[in-house]
Amino acid sequence: MHLLGQIAEEINNNANDYNVGNLQALRKNIGSLSRLPSRFLFDQRTVFEEWGWHYGGRKELQFNIGIEGNLLRYGVAFSLECSQSLPSIDVLIPKIALFNEFLSESSDLFSDLRMWHYEENRSHDYMPSSIPEELIREGVFVFLGGRQELNKIDYSLVLETLDRLLPLYLFTENAKQEEYINKGFSGFKFKPGCSIKPSSTSGMSDKKDLNIRLKHNDYQYQLYDELVKIYGERNVGTEISVNGTSIDLVVKQNEGYYFYEIKTASTAKACIRQALGQILEYSYWPDNQQASKLIIVGGALADKNETMYIEYLRNEFSIPIEYRAIDA
Repeated sequence: MHLLGQIAEEINNNANDYNVGNLQALRKNIGSLSRLPSRFLFDQRTVFEEWGWHYGGRKELQFNIGIEGNLLRYGVAFSLECSQSLPSIDVLIPKIALFNEFLSESSDLFSDLRMWHYEENRSHDYMPSSIPEELIREGVFVFLGGRQELNKIDYSLVLETLDRLLPLYLFTENAKQEEYINKGFSGFKFKPGCSIKPSSTSGMSDKKDLNIRLKHNDYQYQLYDELVKIYGERNVGTEISVNGTSIDLVVKQNEGYYFYEIKTASTAKACIRQALGQILEYSYWPDNQQASKLIIVGGALADKNETMYIEYLRNEFSIPIEYRAIDA
């Protein structure tokens, strides 16, 4: 078996604890298929020496892996190269429109990942964004994901990244996530511990983007350590999944939870603006776990007006919102 085939097999072997490991069952339900298309996330029928995609992925936003020099790429892609299984790209055009809609609203969910495209030559890496109209033509390949060195692959990071991209895949298939993801995985589930990993953008992003990600990680580590001293290790967890997204940090306190969302903007106002929609959705989206406290965390102290704004939201709308400046 060639190297990428071995990598695909290892991904499959570790996929059971991840939503994306159930991809073929999801595809069966979404497409009302009579039988399971494949037993694996990556089927060896569509994994070749340099690239591979999930079985059935030619007419979908495909989960894609590939070898680029000494690196493994992993993520999702649109392959607009026509073939016997894709005689026309017309079936992909409405899915690209949905992809663009999702990215226009939620590109920040993938800020540590990178996009690139291939048309005659490979483009440079760029931030996740909508696919421009001029790229929607036969022969173009568009990729969104991460990369790691082949000689030290962290398979948990690969699968966590694919899991984060699963809601995007479901959206392009016009499927409601909550209807198709296993309920045991999709809802809020507190898990103590610090699961923060180094940025996956190393070697892929410019210095500014990487510094922002590393600053976020530094804040997260520091806040985790501070809260563990107050509430105990069993009551503090990072990157807690909830319906396809993750809460930066959660504290379990008696029967309630405190949600923390970290931003690295230079002012408290900007941090509040960036975090507010996310942290409200974490708590108040239908069937989500409501938090007893919502804490926005930034590196800057709040001034008088920023403090008054938070107090107004708390008092006027009964939102248990707070702002906390971390000692950076």
